[in-house]
Amino acid sequence: MGPPVADIRPGWKDRPRLGGASSSAAVNSAGTASGWEMDIKRETEGRQPERSSGSCLRLSAPARFCLCRREGRQHGGSSREAANKVRGSALPRIGTCPEADPHLAPWRPGSDTSLTAVVGRGTALRLESSATFHSLVIRDGGMLVFADCPREPPITLRARYILIHDGGELHIGSERCPYGSRATISLYGRATDGAAVEGFGQKFLGVGSGGVLELHGRRPHSWTLLDKTLHPGGLLYGPYFSERRWGSRGLNLRILDAGTARVLAAARFDTHLRHGECGRLRSFLAMQPPGAVVAAAVGDSAARSLTLETRLLLRDRLGSAHISRLRHRQPWALVGILGGDEPSAAEDKREYHGNGTTGLAVARREFLTYDGTRFTVTAFSGWIKGVPYNGFKVEASNGIILHLVDEVTSWLPGDRIVVASTDYSMHQAEEFNLLPCPECKSNQVKIDGSPLYLHIGEVIDGVDMRAEVGLLTRNILIQGEMEDSCYGQNQCQFFSFDTFGGHIKILKNFSSVHLSGVELKNMGQQILGSYPVHFHLAEDVDERGGYERPTYLDNLAIHHCFSRCVAIHGTHGLLVKDTIGYDTLGHCFFLEDGTEQRNTFYHNLGLLTKPGTILPSDRSEAMCLAIRSNVYGDYIPVPSTDCMAVSTFWIANPNNNLIENAAAGAQDVGIWYIFHRVPTGQSEGQYPEGQAEYTPLGVFYNNRVHSNFKAGLFIGKGVKTTRANAEDPREYLTVDNARFRPHQDADPEKPRVPAVIDGLIAFKNNDHGAWARGGDIIFCNSGFSDNGIGLTLASDGTFPTDEGSSLEVTRSIFVGESSNFGSQGGQNSYWGKGANGEYRTLPRNKTFPIRGFQIYDGPVRMSKCTFKKFTPTVDRYSSAIGFFMKNSWQISPQNNVSQILMEKSVGLKVFFGRSGQWFGNNDNDGDKMSIFHDLDGSVTGYPDIFIGRADNYLLHHPGCLTVPRWNGLMCTGKFAQLYIQARRPENLTLSIARAAYHSHPLRLQGVNRGAPYQQYQPVVMLEQAYIIQWDGKAPEDIILYPINFNRGDWLHVALCYPREAVFQVVADIYQRRTGMVHSVKHYLAAPSWASVLNGTGERLFYFDRASGYLFVHLQAHEAREGHSYCSKQGCERIKIMAHMYPWDVWSCDPNPFPERPAATQRPVSQHPAGPCRVCGAPQLAITSTPSVKYIRIQIQSLSRMDKQNHLTSAFIKINDTIFLFNSYGLFFVVVDACSGAVVSRRHFDTVTGENAASAITDYVKTSIKERSLVLVCSRDISDVMGSSEMPIFTRLGSAKPVVFHKEGSFAMLGYKGQARPSWIKVLNYAGYQKAASLQHYVPLKLKQYQCPANDDEQLKFAFSQTHSEHISTEAAASLD
Repeated sequence: MGPPVADIRPGWKDRPRLGGASSSAAVNSAGTASGWEMDIKRETEGRQPERSSGSCLRLSAPARFCLCRREGRQHGGSSREAANKVRGSALPRIGTCPEADPHLAPWRPGSDTSLTAVVGRGTALRLESSATFHSLVIRDGGMLVFADCPREPPITLRARYILIHDGGELHIGSERCPYGSRATISLYGRATDGAAVEGFGQKFLGVGSGGVLELHGRRPHSWTLLDKTLHPGGLLYGPYFSERRWGSRGLNLRILDAGTARVLAAARFDTHLRHGECGRLRSFLAMQPPGAVVAAAVGDSAARSLTLETRLLLRDRLGSAHISRLRHRQPWALVGILGGDEPSAAEDKREYHGNGTTGLAVARREFLTYDGTRFTVTAFSGWIKGVPYNGFKVEASNGIILHLVDEVTSWLPGDRIVVASTDYSMHQAEEFNLLPCPECKSNQVKIDGSPLYLHIGEVIDGVDMRAEVGLLTRNILIQGEMEDSCYGQNQCQFFSFDTFGGHIKILKNFSSVHLSGVELKNMGQQILGSYPVHFHLAEDVDERGGYERPTYLDNLAIHHCFSRCVAIHGTHGLLVKDTIGYDTLGHCFFLEDGTEQRNTFYHNLGLLTKPGTILPSDRSEAMCLAIRSNVYGDYIPVPSTDCMAVSTFWIANPNNNLIENAAAGAQDVGIWYIFHRVPTGQSEGQYPEGQAEYTPLGVFYNNRVHSNFKAGLFIGKGVKTTRANAEDPREYLTVDNARFRPHQDADPEKPRVPAVIDGLIAFKNNDHGAWARGGDIIFCNSGFSDNGIGLTLASDGTFPTDEGSSLEVTRSIFVGESSNFGSQGGQNSYWGKGANGEYRTLPRNKTFPIRGFQIYDGPVRMSKCTFKKFTPTVDRYSSAIGFFMKNSWQISPQNNVSQILMEKSVGLKVFFGRSGQWFGNNDNDGDKMSIFHDLDGSVTGYPDIFIGRADNYLLHHPGCLTVPRWNGLMCTGKFAQLYIQARRPENLTLSIARAAYHSHPLRLQGVNRGAPYQQYQPVVMLEQAYIIQWDGKAPEDIILYPINFNRGDWLHVALCYPREAVFQVVADIYQRRTGMVHSVKHYLAAPSWASVLNGTGERLFYFDRASGYLFVHLQAHEAREGHSYCSKQGCERIKIMAHMYPWDVWSCDPNPFPERPAATQRPVSQHPAGPCRVCGAPQLAITSTPSVKYIRIQIQSLSRMDKQNHLTSAFIKINDTIFLFNSYGLFFVVVDACSGAVVSRRHFDTVTGENAASAITDYVKTSIKERSLVLVCSRDISDVMGSSEMPIFTRLGSAKPVVFHKEGSFAMLGYKGQARPSWIKVLNYAGYQKAASLQHYVPLKLKQYQCPANDDEQLKFAFSQTHSEHISTEAAASLD
């Protein structure tokens, strides 16, 4: 028997139904975000009613219920009919707060796990206290509303399941009146408990036909970006900890930079046994810069040989009160300032009594860095059970403050946040609790805990790498109650934890569903159909489906869940906005069957997406091999191709919108556009075969992908749409092949519609930043940095199945090894030296060949792109442009580049590979045929140049130039492709040579071995003679296609055959789409090869039985447009059918053509390209805030050591303008923070100039205006006269006065104004340290600068001045 049922009786008849206000963001009936740049808003329109914390009133008439008094709330309004015919349009009768409805009866049902509660027959209840049921069913017009009384205990509703259908309604808050208290829906039960409910399963919150689910919590800012880099431990150089026991006898010292908390030196001096150590100690201290932090601790004993002179020095230099009386084995610790007085030192000692335990002497003192971070230095010394202890600790003090891009005053102490990885491993994401922070600004929070990893908070090398920071806490929580460990049949071989969480399932014909401000934790099950939020075959859920208020999910935090985040199955028009999916199993934001269209994902964040077991594409390698119940026979899956595709955004139909999302770490892919050839699952038969592949792309704008293993963005492939069988034993929905070829109206007979990827940021992805196969696809305004391969563009398919699509990337930035060095740990596998000699994390492998833009086949085009920091090392190649390795595919000579900027940091512009690791023999057809066209000379320095592999003699002529470093060849000329099909046999190796270089043939294996025909696609120079031979008897059928030939282009071709062969040669035009052939013309046998090759236009062939060569003249007669392989009439071709006798021999001479030198072509070096002022990406930086303009700042100071190394000039560089400084002292350059214009330059001589400190102070106070960026560098500074401290630098953003180091170096990026921007940097180095140097991309015209409205035109003017300029200090001195 089931649990007892309690039917809750109605309180009032004819009560109104509850709903909410109109949606804050809508998707129009066409399925696109309606004017999404403006119309999708982060908050609902209008002011939300404010809730006061007022008291709860108990009203006695007509019944007792809880009502919170709230200021500014109007409780009037017109009533509505109980039955509303338009779905999703119901409104509350009183105002907009559902719990304020006077028709609600108070309900305090208590706890009974055996009871099934039914709210129905018009009953309207206000839940005023926590309750537990076996299950809760709301139906037949029943309504349950959570009371909202912030001063009452939070309400928790527990049940095995909650089912809402047939007019039932569940409300917690409303859109216009968000819930102010804390509410929890807790779903309990084990997988083995009880029977499943049909259509829903177990442990669920379900909405069936006619159901209403309105959950609206507070809507805090969902997620933002770091605005200042968060270092491990919260300190620039990380935390420090050292502990020693035996082996550290004497005085142990640490020297720290007080401005950065960096440990500069560590030393031990055995002043117990060794008399000479005192002199070494005094010399060591004399070398340290005044003002440095000194931490000292005794190990074992330090007193016996510690001389009086040394004791007095330590007393005077460190401010010690106890060192002069230090005794044998006495623990002593001190933290002070070198040169400081006694009150400034923290000091402690213990007495040693001989019993072996003294406790610890602990000295601890807090300091402040120049950037405002407080840190604590601790030294300790003592004896415990006869063992000496001493050590040091450096750590941030009292929590770490994060600087964020957006205002986050809605984030509260006790809330939990996650900071995304900005490295190759997604496992560097870290969670923290928030602490109270009265000193924090509106864009700051304080975290409890110490970060283990580096999280970038700035634009680096022109690419926005700022870490996402997401809020995981909401005041409405829906959770699954979990067991302590995995049990039963819950895939425990893969998971040690319980994965049987709760789930929300929404079925077709619901009345209204809107969720906002809700947290979901421990949700989802490793069972098909049980996901945290699942719209199941709900069809159209916007206006098209009759919903006046389109359905949406807004501001959800879905974390630590066990099967996906949001599953959209057979559902269209859903808006998913400001939602976080964190630490989940299987595809996170998931479109299921391939039919789902017109859904919009706006400003969502997904990270730490891990493998699951449900679908082959969800699975890891181990899961793929172990789960074989649905394969045919003994088939063993191939994990790399069948599985291993788990993605944060799994987009199974291109007609969906992705706007401003972040995929910040998946086991495999961030965003994957996958194509179902036919609809799958329960959607079978809903569209014709292939339609998804032809469907145009929805909006893709301003999305971020990083820290993914396989790729940030992947466009291509599909899923297997047939069940496992003997012919194809793979499991249903295994990853399969597909091509994206968008056409108007998804009709292949209509024109192509380019798929535009606008504003992709892809960094720190192990393998690919982005991979796209198909056509036409255009990437623009994108940034690729620190990926194994930045971007690969692959064609729709090999000729002849692809009619000539193209791919393009433009207005984009590529970076090889940026200044984001990363951090070890968190499953980062590779740590090695970068091109600059510094250690860093690496993609794939220490030896993996890094490429910025990779050419697979083509045609691809690249224009207006900038490349930076591609430099090979002793371990690996790194090139700006490279090619797909071990490539057997075609390569198109129409691949072209133009207006490319290769910055000086690019050490290898192009690389064609070499035999060895990763490249193999570098001998596949595509390897040999690699080629592209430099249209304007922006890569090679010479316009109209083709670049191919050095050993490809099909391209060679005497005017070519070899580039050994590239393994490449630069040639002029006209090039196209000769496509050759061969049948009977299909397994031959083809040898093709140009007659002029017949001793250098190229051998091609062909593309599709085992196919009904073999195909070869050599790139050929036009108007030349070619020789074709085989490694066996010639094929019986050969078809020659002149592809990429323009009208009139021709080749002479000689093919080797047995001497007694008999031929039939036919020309025709083949329409690939229809398979029809027309314009059939038969070739006639000619009397000589000369008559064939004389170009008369007659269709003739000649077979020379003496040599065994068949001669044909191959010419294009029809016009070709654009990048199509063939003409509009179809593909011209010559079919050669040969009858050969088994005994006939087929050996041919190397060259049947008359011996002639290679035809003269224009030499490469004849016309070098001139300077290109319009080359490169027009944007200085690619960021997630495209409207914000940046300037690039570089400051390089010089110290005395640099001068000794013959470096002479310090400089400040602003974009491409360099200010050189050759005199001694400090140099200021002032830039207007609103327009980016340089407004002042000034030099201060700190060596011979008098009152330099006073002059600098006066300059900063009186000459530098508000809203100014202030750039400061130094060249061999000596003591600044007149002051040991320079407090004036606090006016420019330093957190404390600056004390310069004699013969040191100084660099500062400061700001004068009311704000203190997070980008302020101060570097103050001693003379023995590396000179101060910094680079930063600084945003202009931020809101906090309070710029005047008329600065827009000035900003445009400043960015129109792009020319490079060098200005010396002498020329600039009078600018003020």
